[in-house]
Amino acid sequence: MNQDQLKGKWKQLTGETKKKWSKLTDDDLQHVDGNKEKLIGKIQERYGKSREDAEREVNAWEDENK
Repeated sequence: MNQDQLKGKWKQLTGETKKKWSKLTDDDLQHVDGNKEKLIGKIQERYGKSREDAEREVNAWEDENK
């Protein structure tokens, strides 16, 4: 899923995002607003993961939600 697709589907995907990463707040999701880099950063921040691990999780999540 490219950046434009993610941005366009973001409203639909916020529920799935909260299921996968329950530590993300509504404010976090508003801040992310479909931006993959911001999502990776928020996952790093909330879960204490490395950038590589967070990016790997987001990529797998994207594949699941195409």
